[in-house]
Order: sequence, then structure tokens, then C-alpha cells
Amino acid sequence: MIKKLGLVLLLAAAVTAFFYFGLSEYLSLNYFKARQADFDAAYAANPWAFIAGFFLIYVVTTALSLPGAAILTLVAGALFGLVTGTIIVSFASTIGASLAFLSSRFVLRDWVQGKFGDRMKGLNEGLARDGAFYLFTIRMIPVIPFFVVNLAMGLTKIRLSTFYWVSQIGMLAGTIVYVNAGTQIAGIESASGLFTPAVIGSFAALAIFPWITKAAIAAIKRRRAYKGWRKPKKFDRNLIVIGAGSAGLVSSYIAATVKAKVTLIEAHEMGGDCLNTGCVPSKALIKSAKIASHIAHADRYGLKAVKPELDFAEVMARVQSVIKDIEPHDSVERFSALGVDCVAGYARFVDPWTVEITHKDGAKSRMTGKNFIIATGAAPFVPSLPGIEESGYLTSETLWDALSNRPLPPRRLIIMGGGPIGCELAQSFQRLGSQVTIVEMADRLLGKEDEEAAALIYEHLEKEGVDIRLGHKAVRIEAGKKLMAEADGKEVAIAYDEVIIAVGRRARVTGFGLEELGLLDEKGRMITDESLTSLMPHIYAAGDVAGKQQFTHGASHEAWHATINALASPFKKYRVSYDLLPRATYTDPEVASIGLSEEAAAEAGKEFDVTHYHLDDLDRAIAESEIAGFVKVVTAKGSDKILGVTIAASHAGEMLPQFTLAMRNNMGLSKLAQPIAPYPTWNEADKYVVGQYKLARKPEKLLQFAEKYFRWRRG
Repeated sequence: MIKKLGLVLLLAAAVTAFFYFGLSEYLSLNYFKARQADFDAAYAANPWAFIAGFFLIYVVTTALSLPGAAILTLVAGALFGLVTGTIIVSFASTIGASLAFLSSRFVLRDWVQGKFGDRMKGLNEGLARDGAFYLFTIRMIPVIPFFVVNLAMGLTKIRLSTFYWVSQIGMLAGTIVYVNAGTQIAGIESASGLFTPAVIGSFAALAIFPWITKAAIAAIKRRRAYKGWRKPKKFDRNLIVIGAGSAGLVSSYIAATVKAKVTLIEAHEMGGDCLNTGCVPSKALIKSAKIASHIAHADRYGLKAVKPELDFAEVMARVQSVIKDIEPHDSVERFSALGVDCVAGYARFVDPWTVEITHKDGAKSRMTGKNFIIATGAAPFVPSLPGIEESGYLTSETLWDALSNRPLPPRRLIIMGGGPIGCELAQSFQRLGSQVTIVEMADRLLGKEDEEAAALIYEHLEKEGVDIRLGHKAVRIEAGKKLMAEADGKEVAIAYDEVIIAVGRRARVTGFGLEELGLLDEKGRMITDESLTSLMPHIYAAGDVAGKQQFTHGASHEAWHATINALASPFKKYRVSYDLLPRATYTDPEVASIGLSEEAAAEAGKEFDVTHYHLDDLDRAIAESEIAGFVKVVTAKGSDKILGVTIAASHAGEMLPQFTLAMRNNMGLSKLAQPIAPYPTWNEADKYVVGQYKLARKPEKLLQFAEKYFRWRRG
């Protein structure tokens, strides 16, 4: 710590002295022009000493990140010529950059990695995997100041040797252009002389060089990615999509709409998890459970409360009928009519441009594609607990068939996992007659949501009878249907009739030939960049398999980007942003959110304000006896810029889109006071939270003046 402090003080003293004593004037073009004859004479009298002195000045300037490196580069061209000047500047700038890099690393890296390590995880992994190319690309973009790159890279885990040689090569092109410009400046006698064709040409070359470099880097990456493979001269399809879930359907729809020849390959059912085992069946079950709750608590609405007569098999039959009603939206017939070639079968890559399809009758065929989108989704993650394979466990995928013909739901049901799926299923089965126990290893439910909202859901689930075991780590499952969990250093036994695993989902990446193409990382995850491009530039990923998020609407969002990027390549690519991706948990009350929660804003180091509006003040909520909940808005300190919104309410998912629209269009919170909402509606809450924001910031002095004014008007 003392050494770090000493280095900081030394660097600060050097920089302060530079500005205090006005040394910056010696690193100006005017000073050089005024003393050019003296410099030329000194160089002629003792060239090696002069070069050494210039070299040292350049290294110190770069190491301290002082302004003037660009002028020194021009001066090098004027004094030493193109070849000698380039050699001197190339090595001096790289050595100085490396010293700045080491200073940043020594002083700040441990602190930055310790505080922001989680958020820098992706950057660190990217640098570890492809650090040289990453740094080289940045070095080729002159708009990014070199000193910023030096200091920023010092905070990462990139090796010094890699940083040095990539910087030497990456800065060479810009160095040559500037030194060449300097050779022209040597003959300039006035400012108007700067606009010579040679000087203008040098800087024009520097301006277009990033574009040339970008194309060159892309070509090098393609060559490296496709090494050992031979690309076909023609292709059967413009786009082949593997997986007909939300992402695959949207991707194929877009491609067909723009008249690309597209094939959609699905091994199981069209619609994927969302239609068949996820969003649709779960929401149908939630609705049945909510009606059962209303019947059981009808006295809240002035009616006689009775115990609902339940035929669980009929409830599950209704779930299947809902799936059947929505099924045509995602059917082969519909997408075929739209121009999509729908193929039923298993697809596996045999080379980067060819898939072999195993059809359901066992026949095999092959097809080539110019581009591919992998949209194979995800499956429930099942932890490797002792005894779990013999336990007969269920998941959010298998429970629908396993429980379909039972007259009653499971009497004792354990749900492992207190995330959105776990909480939704827990409340539904509890309302339908099961005694549900949630086993959650963390100390709270809904770990990604606002703490206040999560606490509200905990309160409601507990009030409805759900046994919530927080801080319980499942350790094994014993014969006789008994889950053993560890809590506070002790083992706890929890008996059950059925257990549902809902601890997360894992991308489906095996069996498609992705391993053989080298598209997976060491943990078996598909590697993609911000444009959803894999390590092979013609293969993209969208939806759960991409691993960025796990929402149906998020899959559609990614599908648009992946499809446009694939079909518009190499002319245009869009980066995917997840900052304004909304989400909702369909418990009762619901939780819907977008942007940063209060806790996330604090962790990100944001300065912010929080505005609450509680639903016990909303007329519609009072009329429907649904007063539990709130609207919480996080705004930037000192402005009404919305950083995030969390709504916990009976209709939270329907109340959120106004905030989503506002954030996407960079509208301040105050703008949401303008729309006129019908009375009484739930969306009035969006307007009332603006009122709370304004009320907390009312102009007291102006109001005091107004009071005096109106008193005067009354006489």
C-alpha cells in the first residue's frame, strides 16, 4: 500500500510540475517552428545523443499520459524523416505505453478487479480468449485516445508481453501517417501551409485506415475460424434456422418476409418450450389457480366463501386445450404459407456450411446454408445430487404430462428453487390444494428482482400457506421420498410426494456438432459476441442458447438482430442491447421491472433518487380489493431520467409498457404525466408516481411567494 501511494504521489507531482511550470508550451508546433533551425543544428552536431534525448522525452510524455505525443510524432517526421522517425516513435511510444500500463496495473487493478470483478468477468474472459485481436482492434481506431487504452488495459488481466507487441504493431500505421505528415510540416512556413496535398492525404489515409483495418481483421478472423474447412461455391439456402421456439420462429419469419430462402429445422414440436411446456401452460395453470383462490376467498368481495370443488385432471386438460388453441400461431402450416421451408428432424453440422438432417422416419439428408441461426433453446438444469436420478423428480417441462391424469394435485410438493418459475408454480399448486414447500439456497426469493418486491411476494406466499425454506441447501434425496437439506449447519428432512426442480436452465448445445466446429467454450457454452455472432462469422445464436437472457420476448429481440446481421452481412451489423429488456413474474401480485433496481443502481455506483407510489391509494386497486403493491421508479440524481422501474401489483405486467416506451425514447419521468388515462384504471398509477416525484421537489420558495401574492389579491 505504501509503495502504491508513493508511486501515485510521484506521478501526481510530475504531472503537476508539467502544468505548473508551463512545460506544455515546449510540446507545441509553434515552439518547434521557432526553434527548428537550432534543433536541426543540434541533431547534425551529435545525432545519437539528440535521438536519445528525444526518445527519452517521448517515453516520459507517453508514460505520464501528458498531452503532446501527437506533436512529438509530427516533430519526429520533421527532424528525422519518415524511416528514422517512424522507428524512434514506434519504440518510444510502445515503451511509454507499457510504463503507463504497468502504473495503472500496480496502483488500481487489484482494487478495480475486486470491486467490479463480476462486471468485468466477460471482458476478462474475452481478453483471455482473444486478447491480442481485441487490443489490436482498439489500437487501430485513432478516435480512442491511446493513453486511455494504456490505462484501461492495465486494469485487465492481459499479459504485459501481449500488450507490448500488439501495441507496437497496432500503433504502427497511425505512427507512419503522423510521421509522414511531419515530414511535410518541416517545410511549412505559415498556417496556410498545413493544407498541402501531401499533408491532407496523410490525414485522409489515417481517417479511412480504421475501415481498412476492420476489414483486414475480419478477414484474418475468418481465415483463422475456417482453417481446415473448404467453403462451398454455392448454397441451398440463404439461412438455415435450427430450433422452432420463439427465436427460431421469429428468425425464419423475418427471413421469409424479405424473400430469403430459409429452412426451419425442428426435432420436436413447433413453438418450442414457451408454447408447449413453459409460458403458455404455466399461465393457463396460474389462471385456474387464481379462480380457485377467488372462490375460496369470495368473502372479500361480498360473496359466500366456499371450498372449490377441484378436478385436477380437468385443470390440466384445460391447460392442454389452451396450448391447442394457440398452437396454430406457431404451426408448420402457417409458416409454410409464409414461405418458410419447415423440416421435422434432428440437424447436425458435418462442416461449417452443411447440416445433416435425421428425419423422423430415420432417413437422412444434407443441406448447405450461407448463414445459420442456432435457436435450440435451453432445458431445466438438474443438479447432481445423490439420489436424484432415483427420486422421480419433475421439471417445468415434464410436470405437465406426469400430472395430467390425476384427480388431485400432489399432496406434498417440494419445489427446489425460489426464482420466477419456482414462485409461480408454488403459488399455483398451493391454491389448487397442494402443501408446497420452496427450498431455496439463497436468503431471499426472486434474487434478480427488487428486494422490496421480493419481500412482498414472500409475504403473500407465506400468507397463502407455502412453506418457504430460505438458506436451505439441498444435499441429497433419500429413499422414501425425503429431501435432505442443510440449514444453519444442521440437516433437515423434508418429506414429499413429488419434487419439482426449478433451479435454472442450461442451454441446449450438445448433439448439433457445435463442439466439432469449436463454437463452445470450456464450460460447454456457445461463444457469441455483441452481435450474436459465433466464432464462425456465418453462424449466429438467438434465444436461451445464446445465454444472454431467458425470456420469450428477449428471444424475439435477439432473433431480429441475429437474422438482420446474418442476411445483411458483411455490410451491416447491429449490436444487441439488453439494458431495456423488461421482465415479469406472474405471481399474485405480479412483479414487472425494467432497467436498474434500487439495489442494482447502488451496486453500479449510480447516484439516484427513488420515488414510490403505493397501490392502497389507487381507486381501481381499492375497488378490486387488490391494494397490495407499489410502483417504484429509480431516477438519476438531480434529473427525471429513468434508470429503472419495478412494479409489484395485480396487473404489473400490463402497467410496465408505458415506462418501457419512455425509457426507450429517452423520455423523462415527467413526460408520463401527459397521457390521460381513463378513470378508474390500473395505469393511473403510472401517472400518480409522477405526482409523487413532483411533490417531493415542489418549489417551496416559489410557493411561499404565490401564497403572499394570492393573499394580496384577496385584499
